[in-house]
Amino acid sequence: MSLRHAVLGLLAEGPASGWDLMQKFDLALTDVWPATQSQVYGELNKLAAAGLLEVVAEGPRGRKEYAITGEGRAELRRWLMETPPRNRRNEVLLRVFFLNAVETGQAREFLARWTETAAEEHERLRKLDDQVDWGDDALSVYGRLALEWGLRFTQMHREWAEWALERLPEK
Repeated sequence: MSLRHAVLGLLAEGPASGWDLMQKFDLALTDVWPATQSQVYGELNKLAAAGLLEVVAEGPRGRKEYAITGEGRAELRRWLMETPPRNRRNEVLLRVFFLNAVETGQAREFLARWTETAAEEHERLRKLDDQVDWGDDALSVYGRLALEWGLRFTQMHREWAEWALERLPEK
């Protein structure tokens, strides 16, 4: 995935200003694809230059409202349906692979911390799920699917770290 496709996906829901998009990134995509204001505004300019979105309104203080174009929708669909997802790098697994470079006690500490981190993240997502008033609109339906993935992913991480701890010697 790229920031390009995240912006196109948000604009596929309807026109928005850069500020509106930042709010959506902060609310809905912060755990999936975080982005800074400068990244989003830079991407808006690139997408407009490529003809994938257009400025549909200009307001006070240079505020611009953007809308996805037909070419932008085609690119989003192509990315969704034709581009196989890339394997992500996993820093945790990279560290696990090299835990032999530290004492067993330190490796156990790392896995115990990872267990706690996964449990805390799971609880944060569970609270978020409880706070959101899920509707029948597309953003709610697919947002709920993404949140459920996060809940299951963090649960799996916790369970895996507990399993890994059981396999290490006590000292």
